[in-house]
Amino acid sequence: MSAPAQKSAKRPDPDSVLVAIAEYANSFSIQSTQAYNTARYCLMDTLACGFQALQYPACTKLLGPVVPGAAMAGGARVPGTSFELEPVQAAFNIGAMIRWLDFNDTWLAAEWGHPSDNLGGILAVADYLARRAVMEGKAPLRARDVLTAMIKAHEIQGVLALENSFNRVGLDHVILVRVASTAVVTSMLGGTSEQVINAVSNAWIDGGALRTYRHAPNTGSRKSWAAGDATSRAVRHALMALAGEMGYPSALSAKTWGFFDVLFKGKPFSLPQPFGSYVMENVLFKISYPAEFHAQTAVEAAMTLHPQVKDRIGDIERVVIETQEPGVRIIDKTGPLANPADRDHCIQYMVAVPLIFGRLTAQDYEDQVATDPRIDALRAKTQVRENPTFTEEYYASDKRYIGNAVQVFFRDGTSSQRVQVDFPIGHRKRRAEGMPLLVKKFESSVDAYFSPKQAERIKALFADSDRLDSLPVNEFMAVLVTNGVTA
Repeated sequence: MSAPAQKSAKRPDPDSVLVAIAEYANSFSIQSTQAYNTARYCLMDTLACGFQALQYPACTKLLGPVVPGAAMAGGARVPGTSFELEPVQAAFNIGAMIRWLDFNDTWLAAEWGHPSDNLGGILAVADYLARRAVMEGKAPLRARDVLTAMIKAHEIQGVLALENSFNRVGLDHVILVRVASTAVVTSMLGGTSEQVINAVSNAWIDGGALRTYRHAPNTGSRKSWAAGDATSRAVRHALMALAGEMGYPSALSAKTWGFFDVLFKGKPFSLPQPFGSYVMENVLFKISYPAEFHAQTAVEAAMTLHPQVKDRIGDIERVVIETQEPGVRIIDKTGPLANPADRDHCIQYMVAVPLIFGRLTAQDYEDQVATDPRIDALRAKTQVRENPTFTEEYYASDKRYIGNAVQVFFRDGTSSQRVQVDFPIGHRKRRAEGMPLLVKKFESSVDAYFSPKQAERIKALFADSDRLDSLPVNEFMAVLVTNGVTA
């Protein structure tokens, strides 16, 4: 009599999700001109976010080697610094700096996240490989290869997010950064499909970070380096797979012990469409405000209202914010706010500042602004409610809106107009309006950080797409680093 199936030690075929990810990472050819054009803007925008973050000691204190002095000559470089590190730690550095200010791109679906977080692993591995190739007399990777890897990482993360909600089971979205980065960098390193499957299976087996650090009463700065940690972990998985480390074919579906049963309430993943280039083509950019994306249109509405209310702040009776259900669940927050990470995830705070000051910048989350008593006074008068239409349009695949409406009511019975914004300037439907502003965001970030001569070189490179695409990655990174300055 045969043993029960559940006791069989026979190794199964790899889970279909693992196979689909590996085949896409290794074999799919990106043909979309729109995806490549958007990826160039994404690369520009993501680096801009990193350069801005290098102005903040809370970020730079975490950069550099894990152990002081443990540099790697000829390793992967960190833009805006003089660090040369082994690629695992370089990926953490790059990932942390580009995510620090909550200003890089966004993807919103059943799960949300920031697909450009994957650039940490991609850029670190690309520079490492390119520099090694040059030393060996081989052709290095080009910047276009980085764009291809970005498109694929965006796609893996974004398609997995379409109908699979990790936040609903308490897991943070950076799990998808770890998975997407693992697949793409394993492929970049020359991994076979089997090695990609092995690496990705280990990425899933890691489980997921809890969302504790994103929510009251524990909101904190880990949310700014969690993606760096995820993309860094991905590079480690990739290198281990290339060294011959085994994988786990039913990492997702194994009864009792697999990801689905342990962490996803027994549900298998839904993949509603094949991997292609959809996510990069439709990604959302944070162009105007460093604010959690569910509040972007609320901030825009508040900016519109600022001229009407700036001289009547003391006369305000209440502020009404209508938002989507995820906005209510994630960023509707009352009570004391402990730190900048707390404030940039509070919709009441993100509306109060532009109503009062007519602006919202990263500096506005710091203590020197947050101690203005008018902000908390206005937060206390703010009501947040779900608008069912905003929720419906948020999840609609043909819209993916992120609507908010703001209205201010005064003690004398008058009120401002109700300002509704359905989708922010970084939405695909506003690309023509948004891309010139994105370029301005990039150029301002470069000008503020680099010497004038180096800033002009960087801006000239990004202004010439053909030159950018063909540039070896080692030369591209050389343009972005500083000499003798470690941020």
